[in-house]
This record gives sequence, structure tokens and C-alpha cells, in this order.
Amino acid sequence: MEIYQTDSDAISVPMIPLGLKETKEVDFTVPIQDFICEHYGEDSSLYDKEIKELIELRQAMRTPSRNQAGLELLMEYYNQLYYLDQRFFSANRNLGVHFHWYDSLTGVPSSQRSLAFEKGSVLFNIGALYTQMGARQDRSMTASVDKAIDAFQRAAGAFHYLKENFSNAPSLDMSAPSLGMLVRLMVAQVQECVFERITITTQDAQFASQLQLAQEAAQVSDVYLLVHQTMTQPLMKDYVPFSWASMVQVKSEHFRALSHYYAAAALCEHTSSSDGEEREKEAEKAFLKFYVNAPSGETLSQILQDPEKRRKLGKAHLRRAVMRHEEALRVHGLCKILRKMDILQDVLCQTHKRSLESYLELDREDDFDETAEAPEIQAHTQQKPDICPPSFSTVQVTDIFQRLGPLSVFCARARWGPTRVIHLQRREGGMGLTLRGDSPVLVAGVVPGGCAEEAGLREGDYIVAVDGQDCKWAKHGEVVHMLKSCSDREVAISVVTLHSHDAQVERKAAMLSHCGDKENARQRLLGGAKGQSSASLLNWNRKKKREGSGVAKKLGSTFSLSFGNVRDTEAMY
Repeated sequence: MEIYQTDSDAISVPMIPLGLKETKEVDFTVPIQDFICEHYGEDSSLYDKEIKELIELRQAMRTPSRNQAGLELLMEYYNQLYYLDQRFFSANRNLGVHFHWYDSLTGVPSSQRSLAFEKGSVLFNIGALYTQMGARQDRSMTASVDKAIDAFQRAAGAFHYLKENFSNAPSLDMSAPSLGMLVRLMVAQVQECVFERITITTQDAQFASQLQLAQEAAQVSDVYLLVHQTMTQPLMKDYVPFSWASMVQVKSEHFRALSHYYAAAALCEHTSSSDGEEREKEAEKAFLKFYVNAPSGETLSQILQDPEKRRKLGKAHLRRAVMRHEEALRVHGLCKILRKMDILQDVLCQTHKRSLESYLELDREDDFDETAEAPEIQAHTQQKPDICPPSFSTVQVTDIFQRLGPLSVFCARARWGPTRVIHLQRREGGMGLTLRGDSPVLVAGVVPGGCAEEAGLREGDYIVAVDGQDCKWAKHGEVVHMLKSCSDREVAISVVTLHSHDAQVERKAAMLSHCGDKENARQRLLGGAKGQSSASLLNWNRKKKREGSGVAKKLGSTFSLSFGNVRDTEAMY
């Protein structure tokens, strides 16, 4: 916890960052080579460069720098996993790659062959890296506080996203109780940063401003109390580090003490002013909402107008503040790790001394009445934390294995026969085939008795090469140009035929040119691929209630490939 703190000389309460999950190296070489040979029917040695690039990306992802560049590296690999899933992870065949990851807090190893486990672990590290970036900010400046707020909110978003989309995780740090605790911890740290920013921007000592600081501090105390309750639940009690639970308890006591201190400051420094009638009304209005239950015996208006009553109530608040500060120091002293954090002890001692000195200043020899009990302060905040999921779309990636062809056809879920080479000789009436679509171009029909049919070309074939020149990504016009340039001689066309159910549905949809408008035809052509792609990636204990919903749409929108409308480019040759 003490490693990733800010290097600033400013005295501020340390934050709680997370360490990254560690992982073993993964060698994709043999499994991917075998899959390319058996599934795609290509020479796997032609893809050695791509396999090396993937391995190097994962290797770099294991030790990212603790800054924006490291964050983008993790997101790049996270986004690349979408394509990896599409290319090599089919429902009826296991790639045989084991992913080994270690628990972030305990170091206990876990291993699975599911790519979703890999993806979930990377997402956890994205959240953990955000916590480290937030903890490193110098929170004595407004701009840095805002950066810390953003980092902790995005960390909360990453953990919340993981919690909502996976269950029964193989490691305890990614279990629902643990992730729920982490989300609450991040929200509490955001709330603490909000309080710090208000203390920086509040330069005046006006009554309403001091009341606001008191309520903000009470809000921070409440959210840390909730985190502490979560950490002490049976499932979490033996898992969460003792230093974390101690720090959270210290913060809850510390900020409760601050709330009482600022309440006392507001009461003792407030003066009624006859020429500030409007300000007096605002002060009274703010004071009416300040307590959970108003003090007994006197109305709040009477207290505001009587300096002696304000002094006694302020003294009661300072007494509560001193007691809370002492409790924070006591809990701090029980934890060996916290005792080593000098800056934390400096903060606790300074605030305790300040409250004690203020209390002694208000104490008088003629105070024979026992100090009244200060009422509970109503927690309130001007800015509630937002849980912001990481913005993966900001890091654009290109499919490393794009040379295998467009994902609409050349993916792990599709099945096709071996590549066939068709030799065509153009006749007087043409080649006798109809082409449609782009990337890859589809043989929409063959003329009975024509050259194409006699050579063995079939309706539904996809053209992948012309005279040995790869054209999986070629546009309709480019393939036509290649065929026409060979009109005076024989041309060799390499084709593949899909056999999977999904491919047949797509091919039939592409041929329904007489049904519906262009947009409907496009949706029928592409509708199956997007939804299934993300579903297969989330097979690892994906929560059933969310199957096919938010995450699938997000992945689809982030990585959607643009395909031209197949009806726009149909012609016979």
C-alpha cells in the first residue's frame, strides 16, 4: 500500500492502490500454427510474424508502466483479445492454451483455458493501474485532485463492469464480493478527493462554507464506514489485508472528527450582522439542514443568535472531534504497516492537535455545566461519485491476423471445405458467373452449361485468390479488374465454400435482393457475427441475465467491420 503513493511534500492522507495481477508467459506459437493449418488450410509459417507480434504484445502487457502509456498498452491487448477470440477460439474445439494468473492480494495461482479468464484478468489490471495512477497524484492542487477523481472513478467502473459480467471467478480477487468491496473502496476514495478539492477552493471562513466542509467530511466518513463493514464480512474478513481494513477504519474516524471540527469552527466564528440580513437568512437555512436531529431544548435560530449557546455547542463538537481523533490514532497504532507511514501519522497528529487546542481555547473555568453531547451531522456532498467504465474505444487496434481474411467469413466459428483452384477460360459469352459483394467477393450464381459451371465453380463460393494473388480483402471492382485482365488466357481462381449453418444463413440473406430495402439486407448479412463474437468471448461464467445484451453490443460497436452492401455490386461476367 505504501509503494504507489505520491512523491509530493504536501501532507495528505495516503490512498489505497491495488497491485497488478501477475501472469506467466504464454507461447501461442504451436496452438495457433496448428489451428491455421487445420482450420484455415494455410501454411502456418506464413504467419510467424503475426504470432511473434501477439506474443510480444502479451509479454509487454505483463509489466506496464504506471502511467497513461501503460494503461493504453493494457487496453490494446484487451481489445486485441476480441480478434483473437474470433480467429482461434471455436465452440467445438479448444485451442489448448493455458492462462495462468495470480491473485492480486494473496498470490494464489489460477489457471484456465478460457480466453474470457484472460480478458477478465487484463480488465482487473486496468482497474488496478487506475488506482495506482490516482494514488500518485499530488492532491494539494485542484488539477491533480481532478485527475485522481477521474482515475478512481474509472477504476470503480472497471471493477463494476467485471462484477456485472462474470460470476464464479476462478480467483478470489475477481469474485463478486471482492469486486463489490473494491467498487465501494474506489467510490470512498473519490469522495475523499471531492472533500479535498472543496477544502482547496474554499478560501473564506463563512458560516455556510464551514458547514459545507463539515457535511462533506461526514459524507466521507460514512462511505468509509460502509467499506469497513464490507471488509469485515465473513467472506472478506480473512482475505482483505489487515492494513487495508485498518486504513479504512482510520479514515472513517479521521473524517468524522474533521466534520465536528468544521462544525465547531462555523459556530464559533459566526457573528450575527444587522446589515447582512440576507446572509443571515442563508446561514439559518443552511443550519436547519445541518443535523440529523436538532439539539434538544433550544431552536437552531436561538442558538445562532446567542454567542454563548454557539460557544457551548461548538465546544461539544470539538469534544467529539478530539475523541474521534484519538480513536483514529489508536487504530493507527494497532497496525504495524500504518505505523511505518510517517505522512499518515503526521496528518493524524496535526489534526488532533488543532482540535485539542481549539477545545482548550473554548474551555472556561466557570463552565460548571457538563459539556452537552453534540448532535450527529447530516452527511451531504456537492458531487456524488460516478462509476465510469474504461473507454476502450479510445485505443484503436488492428487485427494482427487480418491477412487471414475478413472476420465475416474467416473466423473460428465458420467451417469450409479445402481451397479449390478453378481454371477458367473466357468464352465468347463470358465466364458464366455472377459476382456480388466485397471482401471477399461472393459467387452469387453460375450460368448452367457455362464455362464456370463446367470448371467446377459453385454458387456460394468465395473467391480468395486470382492467379495466386490474394484477394480476401479485395473490393468487387478489383476482383473484376483482375479477371478481365486475364481475358485472353486461362485464369486460376482459388475459392472456398462455407459449410456452417451461420454462413449459409448469411449467404441466403445476401442473395435476397428482391426482399426489403438495402439496410435490411445489410443487417441480415451481418447480424449473426457481432452478437456471437462477444458471447463466445464471455463464455467464462457469464451472467445469464446479461447474455447478448450490453457487453455484446459494446464489443460489436467498438470493433465492427465495415462491409459494403452486397446488392450494390452485383454483376454477371
